[in-house]
Amino acid sequence: MLPSAIDESQPGAIVPTVLVLFVTIPLAELFLLIEVGSWIGALPTIGLCLLTAMMGAGLLRQQGVQTLARARNNLDRGSLPAVELLEGAALIVGGALLLTPGLVTDVIGFLCLIPPTRRWLVRLALARMAVRVGPAGPPPGSGGGSAGGSDEHNVIEGEYERRDNDPRR
Repeated sequence: MLPSAIDESQPGAIVPTVLVLFVTIPLAELFLLIEVGSWIGALPTIGLCLLTAMMGAGLLRQQGVQTLARARNNLDRGSLPAVELLEGAALIVGGALLLTPGLVTDVIGFLCLIPPTRRWLVRLALARMAVRVGPAGPPPGSGGGSAGGSDEHNVIEGEYERRDNDPRR
């Protein structure tokens, strides 16, 4: 999640934050890998990274199947699987982070895969979003046209046929 100090109303406000993350996360990974390697050795550190990737792949498969089953269940009942879609996105992010070599990204990846923390992250994301369910298009009364609404713009539907070689021209 991005820090809450970012003002989303400014289009360029997110770029510096992403740039800082792209610099600080690899540096933190390097520092932590060097520290852990000095404590347990180089080969066990590499083995630890591989082990977390394999465990993450198994957990990702299990959680992905469960999330997909819940989404299908919601669709069968006629309800929108919005939370399950966001959980699926969190699973994708978590899986990508677990495949990235490093211990910091592994911790963040596991947080995205463990159901209680994943649900907490999804609730946090939903609290920051404006979710609107309804037909696509502009809201009523915004001047974008309507089907029988109170707009002053009338929409006339019809069919036409274009005749480029019409001799009456």
